[in-house]
Amino acid sequence: MSAEKEPLFSKRNKALLTDPFNDNNPITVQVLGICSALAITVQLKPAIVMAISVMAVMGASNVVTSMIRNLIPNRIRIIVQLVIIASLVILVDQVLKAFAYDVSKQLSVFVGLIITNCIVMGRLEAFALGNGVWRSFLDGIGNAFGYGIILIIVAIIRELLGSGKLMGAQIIPPSFYEAGYENNGLMLLSPMALIVVAVLIWLQRTKNTKLIEKH
Repeated sequence: MSAEKEPLFSKRNKALLTDPFNDNNPITVQVLGICSALAITVQLKPAIVMAISVMAVMGASNVVTSMIRNLIPNRIRIIVQLVIIASLVILVDQVLKAFAYDVSKQLSVFVGLIITNCIVMGRLEAFALGNGVWRSFLDGIGNAFGYGIILIIVAIIRELLGSGKLMGAQIIPPSFYEAGYENNGLMLLSPMALIVVAVLIWLQRTKNTKLIEKH
């Protein structure tokens, strides 16, 4: 069956969405985008906004790159990819400043660093340059969602254990504190993000034996 006649949500296309959640997660398997996991997962809200921002940039940049892939000279393809990503990141940054200014300040320079995020560049180079628009879109969304879900999980663990809150709402009841429970301040420090990611990697590799390296 040719790629043009392939159903939009064929098994092969669905794999583009599902693989980044398990066998090919950008953070826990490919170990890419770790800087974001360290920097913006102290609270859940900025982690969600960052995940949505990356999803918008990756989906759109994959589509644009795929549409013009036959027109891009090989010698300047990296420059073209950077221009596409940078333009989309600027657009996302302006939208955040207009509609979510407080979160934009929390994310600070990290939205801009999406431009150099190796996950975004990697998918353009490895996939969008050689595949059609629809599959490239699915690949971008799938990898961005796989990346974002890890950010969100890490942020939930850090904010809940570090401050007892999620999205500013108190989750751990006062009775726990009255009984002697204390927030773990270490969870608010960057090294704990790395430790939480490491635990997630260990759990994933324990569950999925295909990811265990054989010597």
